[in-house]
Amino acid sequence: MSLAADPATILVVEDDLALRTVLVATLKAAGYRPVPAVDAAEGRRWFAHYKPDLILLDLGLPDGDGQDLISHVRAKDLTPIVVLSARDAPASKVEALDRGADDYVTKPFGVDELLARLRAALRHGVQVRGSAPVVDLGPLVIDMTHRRVTRDGEDIALSPKEYDLITELALRAGEVVPHGELLQKVWGSERSDVQYLRVYVGQLRQKLGLGDGEVQLTAVPGVGYRLSAAAAGAGPSSPEEPPAAPPRPGR
Repeated sequence: MSLAADPATILVVEDDLALRTVLVATLKAAGYRPVPAVDAAEGRRWFAHYKPDLILLDLGLPDGDGQDLISHVRAKDLTPIVVLSARDAPASKVEALDRGADDYVTKPFGVDELLARLRAALRHGVQVRGSAPVVDLGPLVIDMTHRRVTRDGEDIALSPKEYDLITELALRAGEVVPHGELLQKVWGSERSDVQYLRVYVGQLRQKLGLGDGEVQLTAVPGVGYRLSAAAAGAGPSSPEEPPAAPPRPGR
């Protein structure tokens, strides 16, 4: 499996314009590429067209039940699905999970919690599709099957912690990974000092050439770090109506 350096594409199937607008803006700010859909039919169309990394799905849609869309997606692919619904009855949650949803978030919701659940679902999607992917960022390639990191085809020797750190950043390429998450995932409860993290980031920048070139490891002050490929393709745009999609039948 090869993960692109582009931000993860998230299909947002939500008929409420105000909430859809908020979700799209929130996902963009978090470093994702949202593709909005206004109903189940458009959700199916955008799913086939964009092949998203994750689907954020409302159940109460004007042209059908979102539960049926879960079944439609699951019959074709293992794309992670996070349900975002006002239905809080246990039976509704059980049905969604039985049909193949990865998570279920009830409205109203907290933005931080929703983003955390999306991150977890995306990570699970990587594990399901391939537990040891190859992250290809152009000149920088991380092969997790062989624990091998290369730059322009040449092997780069990293310490175990340096490797763990670049792997965590690479799996979420294009996304800002908070300091606390990196410290917890790489060092567990051993470290909580952000300055310690800065030292390792500095070592990675030097060893892997992650400065102002094609691949960059940048700091977001007070938040975390982002690994990104400056020359990565732009990918599909994400306006309220994506321009590159096929036309609606009968219009």
